[in-house]
Amino acid sequence: MAVAPAVKSQRIGERSEALAGYAFVAVPMVFFLVLQIGVLFYAAYISLWDWNIRSGPEEFFGLRNFERMLSDSIFHTAVRNTLYYTLLWVPLTMALGLFLAVIVNQKIRGQTFFRAAFYFPAIASSAAITVLWIFVVSPGGLFNEIREVLGLNPLFEALGYRPNHNWIGDYRTALNSVIILNTWTTSGTFMLFYLASLQSISNEVYEAAAIDGAGPWQAFWRITFPLLKPGHFFVATVGVIGGLQLFDQARIAGGENGAPAYALMTVVLYLYNALVPQLSPGYAAAVGLVLFVIIMVATLIQRRLFGGAPSW
Repeated sequence: MAVAPAVKSQRIGERSEALAGYAFVAVPMVFFLVLQIGVLFYAAYISLWDWNIRSGPEEFFGLRNFERMLSDSIFHTAVRNTLYYTLLWVPLTMALGLFLAVIVNQKIRGQTFFRAAFYFPAIASSAAITVLWIFVVSPGGLFNEIREVLGLNPLFEALGYRPNHNWIGDYRTALNSVIILNTWTTSGTFMLFYLASLQSISNEVYEAAAIDGAGPWQAFWRITFPLLKPGHFFVATVGVIGGLQLFDQARIAGGENGAPAYALMTVVLYLYNALVPQLSPGYAAAVGLVLFVIIMVATLIQRRLFGGAPSW
């Protein structure tokens, strides 16, 4: 007869433990619902009004903020620049990050040093690196001096670039310069993501491939690359979200107007201009909602391309 009370006591203990777990989870969940989901609905509400930043709603606009945004040529330029940046920057950074991960995953001398060295640009100040990069690619900067020393000026002149070309100040090369900068600074982060995926692949698979006569290149393309599919999905998703939210480098290098000639105008910089200089929260909220939809659609497309989320 003593078994039933023991079972009952065990069930009470399990229930108390579950309630304690839910209590701990409830706090971050409340913050998530308020600061993420709640803010999204609040932004949707603000976007329907002519919203004064001090006094609140003044006039109901309906969809006029969205109509204004979709008819603005500067917004079209911002979307085009953002998509161009993302479509180029993400594959380049993924390729470089995977290349670095494969290198540092090998048993080489100084492995820890190279991992830290490749990752260091990712933890450095983005603003400081951008300012330094502006000096590097300026007309009298290091890049132009290096190509002059290497005798590459005739090649660049054939492509239409003078010896003292301002790479960040020319609308033809400004955005590409930022792409190169961010490919270097972010590849270390992608390297860590890929490195975690590489270390989850069993060595027995490579040993079996070596027995079958597979070389290093065949082992990479037929074993490593396909088995990194969950890693590809994660890295591509993080990269696309980050690319669509490009702001700081564009703001520092191009100012509020994304100079030169709106070449560095991005969607987030456009949103910033609507909120801060123009003091138009309703219009900025409308831009933010459109950006949210673009990011959501891009994530769903990647989920379909990679066949689902990672199974880590």
